[in-house]
Amino acid sequence: MSETTTTVVRPPLNGVDVPTLFATLNAVKETPEIAKFRFRARNTWEGGTHSRSEFSGFYGAMQEIQHNHVTEVHADHPAVLVGADHAPTPVEFLLHAIAACLTAGIGNIAAARGIPLHHISSTVEGDVDLLGILGLSDEVRNGYRSMKVTFTIAGDADADTLRGLVEQSRRRSAVYDALTNPTPVEIEVVTH
Repeated sequence: MSETTTTVVRPPLNGVDVPTLFATLNAVKETPEIAKFRFRARNTWEGGTHSRSEFSGFYGAMQEIQHNHVTEVHADHPAVLVGADHAPTPVEFLLHAIAACLTAGIGNIAAARGIPLHHISSTVEGDVDLLGILGLSDEVRNGYRSMKVTFTIAGDADADTLRGLVEQSRRRSAVYDALTNPTPVEIEVVTH
């Protein structure tokens, strides 16, 4: 008598290609070198406090990869901070980064666990004291003193399970890690 093995193929869920997610996890387990990525942005000064960054490609999975399209984002300061307010301030992009990273994690984790989601939104707030940035106090840090992310989430699970998705995303978030742990930043200057 022969045994029949049944393989369950999970369909995409919450917009996440679950089979590809698990295939990626298995590939990284088998070949850990493919997990090393280097993301990059190229920034150009536009004048005053206004600059433009371009995201076109990155290194990952042991190769150079081009994004499907080049993305440009602008940053500036509002008039009250001596800018022309062409775009959000650089520190505001950190608010977007933490929200986007946590939200992506929630979507992936819920899909991997088979939990349909109906809604995820968040509000992110960060407190900065300009005394540090303006050089008026050596006792005030230049960056955020604190940040708070408030999620509203709905899905086919109880409240504790939904909170658990957010917590698991926090534990695995690259942006959360970069903001809450010291990240070495090397600055190199090339002059012309």
